[in-house]
Amino acid sequence: MPAPDDAAPPHPRTPGRHGDTDPRLLRAFVAVAEELHFTRAAARLYVAQQALSRDIRRLERELGADLFVRTTRQVALTADGERLLPYARRVLEAHADLAAAFADPVARPLFVDLNTDGMTAARVLARARELAPACELMARFESGLTWAAGEILAGRLDVSFGRAAGLDPGVRARLGMQPVRYEPMAVLLPADHRLAGREAVAPGDLAGETVYAGNGNARTEEWTDFARLLFADWGIELAPSVPLAVGVAEFQRVMAKSAYPVLCVVDFPPLPGTVVRPLVRPVPVSPLLLVWRKGLRHPGLDALREAAARLGAEGGWLVRPEGSWLPAADAALMRAPVRPGRQDPAGPARRHGGTDTARKWPGTQ
Repeated sequence: MPAPDDAAPPHPRTPGRHGDTDPRLLRAFVAVAEELHFTRAAARLYVAQQALSRDIRRLERELGADLFVRTTRQVALTADGERLLPYARRVLEAHADLAAAFADPVARPLFVDLNTDGMTAARVLARARELAPACELMARFESGLTWAAGEILAGRLDVSFGRAAGLDPGVRARLGMQPVRYEPMAVLLPADHRLAGREAVAPGDLAGETVYAGNGNARTEEWTDFARLLFADWGIELAPSVPLAVGVAEFQRVMAKSAYPVLCVVDFPPLPGTVVRPLVRPVPVSPLLLVWRKGLRHPGLDALREAAARLGAEGGWLVRPEGSWLPAADAALMRAPVRPGRQDPAGPARRHGGTDTARKWPGTQ
């Protein structure tokens, strides 16, 4: 039999904001509607009968409707209660589905942007898949951290790789970061370029040349900014923008048409009709970081971080070559030590144009 409190006269109707209805109140309503008995409904929900009655009265106030007819002998649904019941059940089913989807983070795919396939980020992803085979790590190719960072903050991507120092400080503040590698840089040259026959190319050899580094591509602004810093030190011209090429074949076609050398890293796969030559004296290094949205919790992210750390230790990825060129802002984010070695006879590292570099590359004249 309902408690005396349940037989009280109905409350005045005070409509509320239906979209803010607490699922707990709907759960209480459905239990009473199915049991048609407050005592049994309270036992089913493991709550006190008085608390259940309060929840029903609160829901009625929020909806501005009487949901039950209460007497000392029975409880029955009103017409408004009958109308609410299927909606309440659907809302509770959706909440249950939502809870199930996030109860096990392994069940949710982790979207990992590699920028470009076949390079360092792809190796990290491959190792992470070995470390966490139960996780679904889905590769994406957004071609630039500037774009990918926005996608991460919007929730459409989870993880990316790239040069974080080139991001807007407000964006960077919302990202977690882990240094992955000092990537030695290179230049992609047309096979008939005057420097293509050399085993390596010094930045000074490119003085007066026009080199492509993504200028005009809004997705890769952090890379173009990095190139400007490098080129300014050696008198290299930044190539004007070219049509945005999506896919390897289109990139190859556009670059062949422009005939510009392309700034890249040593692992960049050579394209037909081109050669990749490392940059030396000094070696410019590209600071590759793993980035993700702060607060993200997923075993796949843990696996990526572990994979990056293991590969870095195995390959010496975070050992910065002595005398290498790197902007000071990037060096601060990487926070990795310079490899110990013989002292540069020319003196300590010089700083100019916001860069950190040594006067002489070991082993060169």
